[in-house]
Amino acid sequence: MESPLKPISHKKASFGRHETFALRYSWLTKGFQAFEKNKSIFSSDEGTIELGVGKNMVNAIKYWLRASAMLLDADDGLEVSDLGKAIFNDDGLDPYLEDEATLWLIHWRLATNAELATAWYWFFNCYHKAEFTSEDAMESLAEFVRNNLNGKHSERTVKQEVAMILRMYCPSKSNAKSIEESLDSPLASLKLVSAVDDQHVYRSYGNLQSSLPIELIGYAANEIFNQRQTEYLPIADLMYGPKNGIALGSVFRLTESALLAKLENLVKAYPNIFQINETAGVNQLYRQDSKTESLTFLRHYYKPNR
Repeated sequence: MESPLKPISHKKASFGRHETFALRYSWLTKGFQAFEKNKSIFSSDEGTIELGVGKNMVNAIKYWLRASAMLLDADDGLEVSDLGKAIFNDDGLDPYLEDEATLWLIHWRLATNAELATAWYWFFNCYHKAEFTSEDAMESLAEFVRNNLNGKHSERTVKQEVAMILRMYCPSKSNAKSIEESLDSPLASLKLVSAVDDQHVYRSYGNLQSSLPIELIGYAANEIFNQRQTEYLPIADLMYGPKNGIALGSVFRLTESALLAKLENLVKAYPNIFQINETAGVNQLYRQDSKTESLTFLRHYYKPNR
């Protein structure tokens, strides 16, 4: 099975596909459930009526469903993913995003999809400045694109992606935006980015992330094992990733000690699947059962007694 993780590729990148509309709370639910009923919902005039938004917003909903891997590209169009069905079906694990763990999950999917959410991938895996201005980040992303991606990408569009990331992840001042605009940013509640100095300077650094459940760490780590097809991963590699590669600790903005603590708790909860051992002075996470499905960890979290 093809890995849902999409590391940086020189040939595949996307910028500005969201039509300048940030992800909103209801969009994934409404869009997924509408697609389940009508597979042509995003390509027909019915989309604007069924979803109650304009054509550009219909395109944006489609984009966010694809970028978060709730819908997957198929030979004949789009198809629902196993993750999408598990979360958003009528009897799904959390169809209305009531649990913050689901927001962490959506964040993980965006930040590991370099093909469709290239700027998100870069910001959370490759950009390691704890404090920066929006201009700093824009220039760094533009340089990254010039140095690592083939093809022509509008520098203006590329830089605008940073503004979209800050808009989605940085909690806004309550009196600065309308109620409708405040609905743009379910991911802001994760507090992965904060504004200082009247929003001219931003911070995004490691923390304990107490609201991030170990089951989601297990889900993410299992995906990395599958993608790299290995039996063990150095914990430092999980923290920072290979060059331009997926970095679990960085994506979730964990400190080194916080990541290690979560991995230790993961091992305690799933001793038959994971172990931490030291090899040649290097702490490594070992996976003993390669047949475990990633969704198993999510089901254990959302429905622990089933």
